[in-house]
Amino acid sequence: MGLIDDLDDRPVALDTAVFIYFIEKHEEFHPIVRPLFAAIDGGTLEAVTSALTRSRIRLVEIGPPQLRAAAQLRAVHRAIRTPDALQISAALSSGCSTFVTNDRNLPTPPGLRVLQIRDYAG
Repeated sequence: MGLIDDLDDRPVALDTAVFIYFIEKHEEFHPIVRPLFAAIDGGTLEAVTSALTRSRIRLVEIGPPQLRAAAQLRAVHRAIRTPDALQISAALSSGCSTFVTNDRNLPTPPGLRVLQIRDYAG
């Protein structure tokens, strides 16, 4: 069972690392993230990322609501870095149910499932 099998029909949020693994054809993680991009390209998966990541994916502008949400995340989870808080707030404001990352230090906010790419590595 792969990462793609653990997604539902709502948009999925992709962290910057997912793009890096795909573009650089990372030896361990490229086979895991490649099906995500195939599904996006085929129109069967909607993916979002914040404007921190430049891509052909729908970019979510970071405005006052996302900035407030990111600040609230940082207030509750002191260890979260600002870019990560912005990525998560963009995911939540876009109705995503899942956030794909490889950052073990991210919190799991209510309403957002966090999937770790390394958990799908052989």
